[in-house]
Amino acid sequence: MGKAARKIIEIDQALCDGCGECIIGCPEQALQIVETEDGPKARLVRELYCDGLGACLGTCPTGALVVIEKEAEPYDEKMTIERIKELAPERLTEHNQHMEEHTGELPEKSSPAAPPRFAACPSSRTMQWTDTGRKSELSASGEHVPSELRQWPIQLHLVAPFAAYFKDANLAFIADCVPFSYANFHQDFVKGKTIVIACPKLDDTTPYIDKIAQIIQIGGVKSIEVVVMEVPCCSGLMHIVREAMNKSGEDIPLSETVVTIQGEIR
Repeated sequence: MGKAARKIIEIDQALCDGCGECIIGCPEQALQIVETEDGPKARLVRELYCDGLGACLGTCPTGALVVIEKEAEPYDEKMTIERIKELAPERLTEHNQHMEEHTGELPEKSSPAAPPRFAACPSSRTMQWTDTGRKSELSASGEHVPSELRQWPIQLHLVAPFAAYFKDANLAFIADCVPFSYANFHQDFVKGKTIVIACPKLDDTTPYIDKIAQIIQIGGVKSIEVVVMEVPCCSGLMHIVREAMNKSGEDIPLSETVVTIQGEIR
């Protein structure tokens, strides 16, 4: 099908700083960060994934995004749904609601849209923080032990591959049961790291390899540690990460730590 005039996102490359916030704001997964001579920049993956409704506009801190009318590939809802199911299935409901709420009235070029609402799944909203103002938990010995977690979300289905906390990260993929078995979990596996949790047995792991490969490629991850339980089904997590690394084409340090059911490092 040929190109025709329609509304579509345009990115001012001079204003774009490659932060990736627009990607988090796009339920359709139509945007990506690519490396250029001027550093990382946001680009459309393909015109047919962009519905032109401008959900991403309000997320751009530099005002690099606008909706314009130009000759472009027609928007393809079927292919967009397939892409969402592959890369971010948890955002499918958000996409459907986003489409239903619009009746053809599109944002003007000069009018940024409001930040997207995470109505489908509030737990998928990307956040990052520091120690400032955070409370700590009281340990059995009476000492205050602060949480070392610095990001949200952490579940592999929910994380956005373009989240800022993946940039130059020492990344740990951790099996869901590890925190319950290993008492010093925060100090040994969370402190100073970006973490992602998953269960290779109970999760739908179909999109995991592609998503992890994206995280590795886009984030410039420095190292990966896979932390699993000693039970046989847990070993699948290391296999998934290895496959993802192969697919990414990156060669970065990869290690595995195995925790026993009694909470010891094997």
